[in-house]
Amino acid sequence: MFINEINWLLKAINIQGMSNYKSFETERLVIRPMVVTDATFFLKLVNSPKWIQYIGDRNVHSLKDAQDYIQIKMIPQLERLGFGNNCVVRKQDGVIIGSCGLYDRDGLEGIDIGYAFLPEFEGAGYAFESVSKLKEMAFDEFSISVLNAITLPENEASKKLLIKLGFEFQKMVQIPNDPEKLMLFSATRN
Repeated sequence: MFINEINWLLKAINIQGMSNYKSFETERLVIRPMVVTDATFFLKLVNSPKWIQYIGDRNVHSLKDAQDYIQIKMIPQLERLGFGNNCVVRKQDGVIIGSCGLYDRDGLEGIDIGYAFLPEFEGAGYAFESVSKLKEMAFDEFSISVLNAITLPENEASKKLLIKLGFEFQKMVQIPNDPEKLMLFSATRN
């Protein structure tokens, strides 16, 4: 029933000039590039308690801020590298439940994988399912040989997920304009 709505949305993304960019599917999810029309979802996500606690305040406090963030911070990387931030859409109802992406972050060598989900969708295996698929695509579709992931030491759920996904702790790092020391994990293509 909602597959038609997801197909409509993917066509809308094509109309927005995003047809050159890849979308992926798992059994329960569609993983597709985030676009400006996803700003309402993004605004809610970046202001959720765990985002603020573990990722930080991105100063996105209005719909316009969210639209600008997507347009200025996300879409240029997508255009430059062919990958970036994605919406994770549940197939059963077409609801955007989270995001996952591949990021070229300042201060980190290589590509970083990241993810975040709205609180009401945590604990159902969606993070593992989507990030597992994105990791596979990073290696197979985008020819990335080493994939990084960063997390705060106190983010136990994120550390457990990274280890379950085959990432190994490498060292503590600090990225520009962030006072926090972060754990750097990596995984290599088999």
